Amino acid sequence: MQINYNLKTASERRTEQFEPKENVGFGNLRTDHMFLMDYRDGEWRDPRIVPYGPFEIAPGAIALHYGQSVFEGAKAFKHDDDEIYTFRLNKNAERLNRSADIICIPALDESMQLEAINALIDVDRLWFPMQEDACLYIRPFIFATEDRLSVSPSEEYTFCVILSPSGPYYSDGFDKAIRLLISERFHRAVPGGTGASKAAGNYAASLKAGRAAAEYGAAQVLYLDANNKQIEEVGAMNHFHVLKDGTVIIPTFTDTILKSITSESILELGDVLGCVVRQETVMLDKFIADIESGEIIEAGGFGTAAVVSPVGSYIFEDNRIVTVGDGHVGKHTRRIYQVLTDIQKGKVEGPQGWMQLVNRVT
Repeated sequence: MQINYNLKTASERRTEQFEPKENVGFGNLRTDHMFLMDYRDGEWRDPRIVPYGPFEIAPGAIALHYGQSVFEGAKAFKHDDDEIYTFRLNKNAERLNRSADIICIPALDESMQLEAINALIDVDRLWFPMQEDACLYIRPFIFATEDRLSVSPSEEYTFCVILSPSGPYYSDGFDKAIRLLISERFHRAVPGGTGASKAAGNYAASLKAGRAAAEYGAAQVLYLDANNKQIEEVGAMNHFHVLKDGTVIIPTFTDTILKSITSESILELGDVLGCVVRQETVMLDKFIADIESGEIIEAGGFGTAAVVSPVGSYIFEDNRIVTVGDGHVGKHTRRIYQVLTDIQKGKVEGPQGWMQLVNRVT
C-alpha cells in the first residue's frame, strides 16, 4: 500500500517528546495527524496521512441517519528500549472486519489496517506521553458516507485512524474496586442482533443505562440476557469471576457478547497465570448464591481500555447490595493485571507475536 503523507510543517508538529506534568487522562488528547482511506467504486483507495481535523461529510450521509459505523480500540506501549510496540493489533483488525460484516460494511484487508496504524504511530511517535501507565490509544473506525436517505447499505465509506495519548482509564487507579448495577430493565443485545460487533449504535444504546448506573453509585451496568437469567457482559468490558480454588470463569462468547481481545488473551495465558481459565454459561441466581456462600471470591471485567477492572460489589435496582469477598481487589485479579500489563510494557516476554515493533520510517 502506497501511503500519501500530507504532514504538518515542523513548526506545527510536535518536535520534542511529550512529557506532561499532570496525568493526561484517558482519551482526551489527539496527536497531530490521522490516517484516511476511502471506499468507492467497489474498492478501498487513496490511503493518506493528513493533519488531524474536521471531516467534510454530506448532511445525508448514511452513517449520520442509520448508524452504519464500526470502530476498534487498541493500544501501543513504549518499552525500555525507547521503541513503541503495539499489542495484538492483528486481533483488532480481525474484529473490525467481523463487526463490519455484521452491519454490511465491506472488509478492509487486515495487513492494510496494520500498515496504516503503524505508519500513523511512526509519524506521531513523539506524542507518546512519558508518564506511568501511559499508552497511545488507537481508534480505527469506518463510517458510511454515501449521501442517500433510503435504508440500505452505503456504497461509499471512510476508514480513519486517530491516536490519543492516554493515561489509566480509571482516574482512581487499579487499586479501587468498582460497583456494577445489575439491571433487569436495560439490555445490551438480543440474539440475532449486533451485540457481537463494535457497532457505534450499540454504544449509543448504552448511554441511558450508564446514566442509571451512576444514579446507583455504580460505574457501569452488568447486562443480563433478554430473559434476565444469564450474566452476559458489562458495557465496556467482558465480565469474569474467580472461584475460591483460583479458577477464572468468563461467560461463554455468544452473538450477544463482544469477544474481548483481553479476555481471549487471559484464556491463552492460563498456564502463565498458574490457574485454570475457562468459559461457561453463568446463571445469575447461582452467581449471586456463590458470592454469598464464598464460592466466588473475586470478580471484575476485561477490556482494552481499563485492561482489568476489579469489582467489589453489585447493586440491584431494589438497592440490594452484594459484596464480593472483602470488597477489595483480590490477589488473583491483581496477578492477572500484573502479568498482562508486564507483557504490554515489555517487562516480561509474552507469547510470540503479541507485541509488534512500530518501525521508524518517517
